[in-house]
Parts: sequence; C-alpha cells; structure tokens
Amino acid sequence: MSRQEHSDLPPVHEAWLPREHPMHRPRHGKRQLAALACAVLFFTAPVVSWVFGARAEQLENRPLAAFPSITDGWGFFTGLNTWATDNLPFRKDAVQSVGALSQGVFGEPPRLAGGSHTSPVGAGQVDAKPPIDENVFPAVIEGKNGWLYLGHDVSYRCVPKRTLDQVIAGLRRWRAVVEASGRKFQLVIAPDKSTVYPENMPDDYAGKDCSTQARNEFWRRVPDATGAVDLRDQLRAVAARNQRPIYHDIDTHWTHEGGITMVYQLAERLQPGVTSSWKVLPSRRYPHSADIPDLLGQDRTVPIQAYSLAPDGGSADNTQFKPSDFHQPLHLESGAKPGMITQPVRMVGDSFTQFASPYLAATFANITIVHPDTVAVDPVAAGKLLAEGEIVTFELSERFVAGGRYPMLDPAVADQVGAILAAYPVR
Repeated sequence: MSRQEHSDLPPVHEAWLPREHPMHRPRHGKRQLAALACAVLFFTAPVVSWVFGARAEQLENRPLAAFPSITDGWGFFTGLNTWATDNLPFRKDAVQSVGALSQGVFGEPPRLAGGSHTSPVGAGQVDAKPPIDENVFPAVIEGKNGWLYLGHDVSYRCVPKRTLDQVIAGLRRWRAVVEASGRKFQLVIAPDKSTVYPENMPDDYAGKDCSTQARNEFWRRVPDATGAVDLRDQLRAVAARNQRPIYHDIDTHWTHEGGITMVYQLAERLQPGVTSSWKVLPSRRYPHSADIPDLLGQDRTVPIQAYSLAPDGGSADNTQFKPSDFHQPLHLESGAKPGMITQPVRMVGDSFTQFASPYLAATFANITIVHPDTVAVDPVAAGKLLAEGEIVTFELSERFVAGGRYPMLDPAVADQVGAILAAYPVR
C-alpha cells in the first residue's frame, strides 16, 4: 500500500476540497488581491501624482528620502517604504487631518513615527536584544510648559550611524586636510535645544537613558578631541542677560540671538578683538513658521526678533537677509569696513546658520555658505568652492554629528576635498 494511502492528508490542496470537508480552507483570494492593489497604489502614487504636477512637501528637518538604488541589494526593497512615505503627495494635509482627528476625538496629539515611552537599550550597550528600531521614537517630544522638541534629538543619539570614535576621526580628518593646505579652520557645534534646555523635557520619554548617556559622552570628548567651539556656556549667558530663552519653544532652532552669538565667537577666534566695535540693535520683528508643529499637523508661528549690526560701530546696518537652505551655495559680499573679517571665508553650515547668515554678511566681507549634504554629494565641486577661501568654517548640528548622520563625516569625502585644497594652497 502506497504512502499516500496511509496519509491523513487529503490528496489535493485544502482550498480545492468540498466546503463541507473539515479540512477545507479558502485561499482568501479577494483579500489578497485587495492587499496587493493597496500596495501597488501606495508605491506608485508618488510617481503618478508627480506626472500630474503634485509635489511632496518636506515636513521634517531633513531632505525627502531619495529613490533607493538597485545596487543596494535588499536595501532597495527596504528603502522603498521610506521613499514612498516621504514622497506621498498631500502628506502634510494627511498629517494635519490625523492631528485634528486625534485632538478632537481623543483629546491628545497623534503619536507619529512610534511614540513608545519605554526606554530602550542604551546605544552601544552589549545586550542579547535586537538593535533598537528607530521607529520606536516619536517624531515630536512634548515637553513641559508647552515646549516641543524634535524627536531626532533623542533617536539620533540612541541609534547612531557611526560610533563616536568614527565621528571624531571624521572631524579631525577635515581639520587636517584644511590646515595642511595653509588655511585656517574653525568648527562650531550647534547644541540641540534639548541640550541647552533639558529642564523642559518631560520627566520620562523613549530613549531618555541612552540619549542622556550619549549626550554627556559627546560633550565630554568632542570639543577637546576636535577643537570644536562649544557654545553652550555663551548661549546660556546671552539668554540670562536678555532674560528670555535663546531657543524657540516650539521650533528646534535657536533665535537670531543664538546666530549672533555664534558669529561673535567665530570672529573672535579668527581675529581677537575684532568685535569690540560692533554695534547690535533690535530691528524688525516678523512671524516665522515653526518647524516642529508641522510634524503634528499644526500651522504655528513664532515671533522672530531680528537685529541690525554695524561692524564699525556707526549707524549703517550692514546685515543682509537672504533666505537660503544652502543646498545651492549662498554668496554674501560687501565692502570692507573696520570691524570686519576681510579674508575670504568659505563655510559649511546647515539650518542653524540660517539664523546667523545676516550677521555673517555684516561682519565677513566675502563669505559663501554651502550645506553639509551638498559637500558629500559632490566633493569635487565642494573642494573647488572651499579652495576659494583662506578660512574654512563648519557649523554642524549636535544631533547630526552625535548620530553620525552627516555623510561628509566619511574620511573619504574629506580626502577628496583635501586633494583639491592641496592643489590650491594658501601661502
């Protein structure tokens, strides 16, 4: 007698058995088809909508995810989800709808991008548990007194892309290649709002332990190891003198006063005493669209106090307000005056420099600013740009440095730029 005749299993697939058979199991074909249709719609919607003129909006403080490369292997498939999510048209309207529904029905803001309040394993800790999933962290951390914090302040520290040793090595490599070409080099780390104002963070939040440990280690090691300008004390001193916070309560960035503080510190390190003649006075006030509420589906603004700056102490304001994200280099130039840095300066800076650029224009006679991501995308063009300067200055955000998130931290990028700088040395 054959093996099949002794088997208790039916000779056909269970879906083909009569419905009254106890082992009958339908294929659920309609559900599978619906799921497949939804998946196809999700991944093709960005492309189809783009053809008809719809464009995705950037909601977070980072560029929209790029379409994954087929050379990424399995990373091509895992990267599709992030790309499709970022590039969905009307995403901002959807986020706002979710926020309104959550507030109206449940009386609480939506938990976007995770929201777990369980503290995960500390960064770098040896543990049998799987690596931390970055999605367990909320996009927005609701603090005390109505303060909002960007979730990346925590998640990037807890889930770094590079070790702190690698970050330090990358920054030191940049200093080495710039100074080897005869140029001066200055590095400024813009502290996270959660670093300067930790007292308004909630008492408990996802990643509290690992992010606090990483932050303390970062500030203990990085300034000494890289020569970075540590602005924390100066920022707190300016805030105390003016009797108001130097970071916005619902925006992740510092105020114009923070930008001016950075410009003062840079200028003094390049030319001690140069700021003694500077005259800074309040000028216009204007509303600024806060970036963090956007992630909660809210349109909120913060009042911005801008300033005039006369480097020679006179009455003529020398600032220039030219909005830019620096992905296309921004060149600022004005006639040299007493109290100005007259050597050509080339700067790598991100969104924190946006609040400093008017005052850089007022005090640096010839300066061009480019975004860190642009440097990594085209090191050759970046090298040619930086070679135009006799001084090279970096402003980098703490969360991106601590998390190893800047692609330009790869020493290979510094080496490519360094080769061009070496070909055009400053004597």
